[in-house]
Amino acid sequence: MAIPFSYSLRNLWTRRLTTVLTASGMALVVFVFASILMLSEGLRKTLVQTGSADNVVVIRKGSASEVQSGIERAQAAVVETEPQVTLGERGRRLLARELLVLINLPKRGSGTTSQVTIRGIQPESLLLRPQVRLIRGRMPRPGSSEIMAGASIARRFRGGGMGEVLRFAMRDWTVVGIFDAGNRAFSSEIWGDADQLMQAFRRPVYSSLIFKLADSSAFGAVKQRIENDPRLTLEARRETTYYADQSEMMATFLNILGLSLTVIFSLGAIIGAMITMYSAVANRTGEIGTLRALGFQRRSILVAFLLESLLLGLVGGCVGLFFASFLQLFTISTLNFQTFSELAFSFTLTVGIFYKSLLFSLIMGFIGGVLPAFRASRKTIVEALRVT
Repeated sequence: MAIPFSYSLRNLWTRRLTTVLTASGMALVVFVFASILMLSEGLRKTLVQTGSADNVVVIRKGSASEVQSGIERAQAAVVETEPQVTLGERGRRLLARELLVLINLPKRGSGTTSQVTIRGIQPESLLLRPQVRLIRGRMPRPGSSEIMAGASIARRFRGGGMGEVLRFAMRDWTVVGIFDAGNRAFSSEIWGDADQLMQAFRRPVYSSLIFKLADSSAFGAVKQRIENDPRLTLEARRETTYYADQSEMMATFLNILGLSLTVIFSLGAIIGAMITMYSAVANRTGEIGTLRALGFQRRSILVAFLLESLLLGLVGGCVGLFFASFLQLFTISTLNFQTFSELAFSFTLTVGIFYKSLLFSLIMGFIGGVLPAFRASRKTIVEALRVT
């Protein structure tokens, strides 16, 4: 005969104070667990969304990112002749030769400096990235010392706002436009004319080539042609793959950090749940004896106490997730380990994280309650009633 579910629920309500304290401890652990997963997902989503599956990024073979890459003009010309590169307006190849360098900029308010990405672009760069849109001002004129800043740069760094002037590479650069790329890495960059930036930084080579495929399924063929061409020392990746690789190291670091913190905190929460359930068993020994005398089996006692512990975990999980969901309102910045530049992104809560967090809270409740539940189920009728 099974003990009604209402019995376990009512016992938690009867011991409201201990229920609240134990569930709060579990909620804190779930909050930390969920927030780390949301942080990692936000970083991954920001970088993956930055790219397009039809675009191909070409960098020097062996380079981990555009910052470490260098492509000579002759090699860029060879890649531009690839038949898989789609044609844009007026029959021009939709391929952009870009430069990527890092500079230090002071932040608004604190004045502390951080590394920011400067991307030298060509007119085709915007055609290749329709997700980037100008929200204020105008495009920089080719051949001039004009730049445009991502919305995140304009908001957070001195000199990055509309009409302000930045000084780097021994020249003054005027911000004539602000662009927004949504929740993507481009919003944390400054864009200017590639040729002007190459002269200013004395860089004779490009950092990367970006082109759009005429047929997305032809990526394997073009990759093989570029990487096997004896004139080239380059490698090609889909743009989505390239940016996903950028997030791998940081995401791994966050996952290890989060797992370590979660393990430490969860041990405390499990011990708290265990103490609560042992206390419940001790206080209700007479009740257990009465239930056994009424005909309830040991298995029913075990399930009833285990159910109480699982309910504690579920309540803690729901509360922790509720507060963690508010983190989506915040945008944070961190150092991208691949490019060593600052990257702004938001916490992201997904259905997968929701289920993982609830499952984790139930596991904590199960581990915390299984031993007290066994102890309660092993009590004999005589032993339990004698204590009363």
